Amino acid sequence: MVYFVGAGPGDKELITVKGARLLKEAGVVVYAGSLVSEAMLEYCGKDVKAYNSASLHLDEIMEIMINNVASGLTVVRLHTGDPSLYGALREQTAILEARAIPYKIVPGVSSAFASAAALKRELTSPGGTQTVIFTRLAGRTPVPEKEALASLAVHNATICVFLSVASVGAVVEELKKGYADDTPAAIVYRASWKDELVITGTLATIAEKAIMAGIQKHALIIVGSSIGDATQASMLYDKTFSHEFRKKTLT
Repeated sequence: MVYFVGAGPGDKELITVKGARLLKEAGVVVYAGSLVSEAMLEYCGKDVKAYNSASLHLDEIMEIMINNVASGLTVVRLHTGDPSLYGALREQTAILEARAIPYKIVPGVSSAFASAAALKRELTSPGGTQTVIFTRLAGRTPVPEKEALASLAVHNATICVFLSVASVGAVVEELKKGYADDTPAAIVYRASWKDELVITGTLATIAEKAIMAGIQKHALIIVGSSIGDATQASMLYDKTFSHEFRKKTLT
């Protein structure tokens, strides 16, 4: 069996209990060493064979997994964050399916949620945006034309822009086509790692702040009203709001 396990955003303790258990039980671990903290390997048994996939291409990665499963070992493929988000997951599982090799996927904590925690903000807000967009700027990996940042910006939802901080100026210019200049914006570098850095500002100021900080990679850009300072209480806990478990309080 191959298990694709989400390692979480970086902090060793943010892997799931199930993910940590599978690492302990695994005979082989293939991890993305450029993104996954090697501290995760501390969960492994002493006889585990660990392979850093940072310098490997797809065929080499799959050869390691397939050969070890054929030898009767449990293999954990350790992905950063959650495997389902920018995880290059399907290209691996398709090969396993073609070989009739069983696999399971164990979700993990995305850096989007670790970044929101670092900001101490919600990505949605009562009375405000109820939508969160995960996307990226087009680069060597293309983005469909209908998903261009300028097109998404018109919704004024909370937008989390992955894998794009090296081009933060271009990101900002595209988002300005839909968001106001004073829209709250943030950049979280290496969310949950020991060297985590949080930069806050507005859409008008965030690019310059990121450039001044020298941030070129491993960071998430978040823009939207929900990460600002405005607050509005939810209806769920309002004393005049009744639901299945609580009657409203008359005043």
